[in-house]
Amino acid sequence: MSQTGNVMELREDDIRKHYASALAMLQGFDHAPRVAKAEAKTQERSSGIGTRRAFRSTTPGLVTRRTARAQGVQVLSAIEDAGDEEGLVSPVQAAVQSGLRRAIAIAEAVGEQFGERTGLADLKRANLAGSLGADKKAAFSELLTAEALAVLYTFANATAYLLASHAGEETVEIGDVEEVLTENAQLALHGALWELDQDIEAFGAGEPKLVATVLAFSEALMAKVAARAETAGRLEPFRDASWKVEADGLVIDGFTPAHQAKGTKITMQFKKPNEVVGNHIAKYQAMRLAKMLMAYDFDKRLNPFAELGGFIFTFMGDGAPGTGKTTLIQMMAGLINEYCQVAGYTFRYQNLSTDNIDSYQGKSGQNARAFINTIIEPNVIGFGTVDDIDQLAGKRGDRQSSAGQLEITAVLMDAFAGANTVVRGNCTFGMFSNYPENVDDALRQRAGARFLVDGPQTRDDYIDILHLLMGKNHSIPLGDHELMAAQEIKKAVAASFDGHGKPHELGLLNVWDRVSSAHGELNTIAKLGTYLKGIQEADPRFTGRAIKNITDAVKVRAMDFELPDEWVATPEPFIAKDYDTKKAMIEELRVPITIDMVIQEINRYADSEFRYADKSDEVAIDNAVRDMGRMDEAKRRYLASKT
Repeated sequence: MSQTGNVMELREDDIRKHYASALAMLQGFDHAPRVAKAEAKTQERSSGIGTRRAFRSTTPGLVTRRTARAQGVQVLSAIEDAGDEEGLVSPVQAAVQSGLRRAIAIAEAVGEQFGERTGLADLKRANLAGSLGADKKAAFSELLTAEALAVLYTFANATAYLLASHAGEETVEIGDVEEVLTENAQLALHGALWELDQDIEAFGAGEPKLVATVLAFSEALMAKVAARAETAGRLEPFRDASWKVEADGLVIDGFTPAHQAKGTKITMQFKKPNEVVGNHIAKYQAMRLAKMLMAYDFDKRLNPFAELGGFIFTFMGDGAPGTGKTTLIQMMAGLINEYCQVAGYTFRYQNLSTDNIDSYQGKSGQNARAFINTIIEPNVIGFGTVDDIDQLAGKRGDRQSSAGQLEITAVLMDAFAGANTVVRGNCTFGMFSNYPENVDDALRQRAGARFLVDGPQTRDDYIDILHLLMGKNHSIPLGDHELMAAQEIKKAVAASFDGHGKPHELGLLNVWDRVSSAHGELNTIAKLGTYLKGIQEADPRFTGRAIKNITDAVKVRAMDFELPDEWVATPEPFIAKDYDTKKAMIEELRVPITIDMVIQEINRYADSEFRYADKSDEVAIDNAVRDMGRMDEAKRRYLASKT
């Protein structure tokens, strides 16, 4: 077994030796369901229920093919029966059969590796020989369960990966996977294949629906097994290991879904940096972040910026309507797409929108999780956006938030800073809102960086944007103005950062004045800590997570440089280098942290929190005043109607 970085090779010989047993399993075996019922599934829905099962028909002439089988479960026959041509197996049917056989073989090979790594193989041999000691029976049982979960997840993961290229526009709702058995790996596969056989019979008529059914089953099985694995023990050897199947390009990475490294078709109109007027800090950080993503190393599955500090995994862009949030997204996506084309990397962009809120319980959360998994896939460069997040993610405790919105909030909170969050540095997520004060406080604080998108501000900005949007079909003279001089990025950004040497929001400015008067210039860690404590006393929501976000932003400032353009213009100068070389090149550009940087980042972050709080309070007050006015008017009209 060879190892590249932290990914081990799963040898082809180790997979193919399981082909015979995998084929025999697909050809037929007997299985009496233990958890699920031998009933057909139906796509019919009833109010409040995602899917339900219906009993098999017993009407003469409508007997299912199962009763005519010599053996109970024959998945190969089920696939053949699902085809459009009787007696002939189409290329798509053959691909499904072949994909399932290979997926089972891969899963069994991984199970074998798991057994060797954990000592389970020795315990199995001792059990067969009747020499397993009583003191080892508990460990034996736990390891068998862990192996079953690892094999089941790998089978579903490999199936979804291998058949992804055959997916069409058809989708199928199969409901929950029930026959998840964990006594041992073989029984686990039997239970899964029994249920897959049921689903193919119920939903898989015709090639498009056949593929959609198998893929839907695989996704549902992965979700069920991953949830079960959260409370199971002895899974660390599987969770912490990565195996690569070279022939397929498949990487088995614990309970992380593998996806074919295919980019999404992007139809947006990209913008160039010179088409973004104002928003200097947001524009600058977006440009830097786009280049940072190009430092990602696909062999090591890590970005030097994520290791050294300074990588922005999540950020919040807020501003009034019409200030340029969409333009900023178009610019950043365009830059990443351009750099990926140069590097030969797969770029994947996706936006989570209000279309993903579903009335069926659990579906909104599934949509959000699918969005996250699509972007974090380690084999691609990803950029995910959540536009109008105040409408999409519910605020906990707000009675107007729907169940679907709250599901999305829970998924995003876990994905952006949960216990299982791993920041590799291959992707970034941007949350955008016109009304960030309406975003759940805990979710908003999971945004590691803040991009204030305030649009054009100065006279020069307004002249520049007018000239830009007017186009060239006119002869109006420019006048006394140096076009785009105010948009020179380094000069504009330096001025913007300097502007945060003191707070902007009145509430924060009062804290600054009070602490400065008592302790003098804030030039030590102790004084800065006192300032932070003063902010917390003024706003209790200013917690330890806020301090982490501030220090992360300071580390970003320590990386306050753009990768030279020539480093991303062609692969050779930087992109094609190995991980250690990239890391050394980046370290040479790193600048020391200064007290000014820390103060500016404290004020930038705290200003945004005070701004959100003030807006939220003002909105609440305005609504209360409006309600009181309506009540007074109603009383006046009521009394007038009585006279």
